[in-house]
Amino acid sequence: MPTTTWSSAKAKVRLEPSNIQQCSLFPGASSVGRLPTVKLAKLCLLSRVTGPRLSVQRLRTLQQKKEAQAKSARRDIAVLLEKGKVESARVKVEAIINDDINLELLELLELYCELLIARFGLLDQSTREPDPGISEGVCAIIYSATRTEVKELQTLREFLMHKYGREFSIAVMENRGQCVSDRVIKKLSVETPSPELVEGYLAEIAKGYAVKWTARTFIAKAEVPEDRPSKVMPKLPDIPPTEDENEKRTQSIPDIPKDSPEDDFDALTRRFHALKKR
Repeated sequence: MPTTTWSSAKAKVRLEPSNIQQCSLFPGASSVGRLPTVKLAKLCLLSRVTGPRLSVQRLRTLQQKKEAQAKSARRDIAVLLEKGKVESARVKVEAIINDDINLELLELLELYCELLIARFGLLDQSTREPDPGISEGVCAIIYSATRTEVKELQTLREFLMHKYGREFSIAVMENRGQCVSDRVIKKLSVETPSPELVEGYLAEIAKGYAVKWTARTFIAKAEVPEDRPSKVMPKLPDIPPTEDENEKRTQSIPDIPKDSPEDDFDALTRRFHALKKR
């Protein structure tokens, strides 16, 4: 098989099929028959050395871009509040909330990429499953890279999937055994922001741009007790009487003669005997 030469702006690498198959980042690379040789070589070289670093640089650039866009959007919302267009401001602030959640996801992925750089020795091991020291970062990148617009991160994801195999990649995508961090799962979940969160964002924007606007107040259900007293006072439970009250109560109750049933019975008995004598 002829050798392949791959050129880049920084280096020119001579690749041979034997060297590609011996790459420690692709255990059993000869079995990966679906990938062309040149593409497999690019993945092996780029992802091993520069993949995480390029992903970190690209993620930082994208975060700065989104922060600038969010700042402009907040200014527009402040103008809407000043003009009294509150409903339009509420709709637009939901988009800002979603952008902030996406921004937090990018920050997490940047930390995971830096973790792979710092623990590169663990990533270079020839194993079918990642070391526990980098497992969280590997699973997070495989699971969420396609939900971002960072091509370098998606290339890193493709490299990790081919390194650790199809079965491991499928297990990560299905989140078997809760291998993906809960923080990543929450950032990727699509939910409508709560009214309290929307009003909180609007209040902070109005405060930041010195706009006179008062947010709606919400009473949490947990703060209102179920047995809250109303205007009609409920009947209170009877209080057990004290000893003094017991004595007064016993004095007020007339005594019941205990011998009265027995006296009646004796009188009837005497009358019965008197009738028999007649």
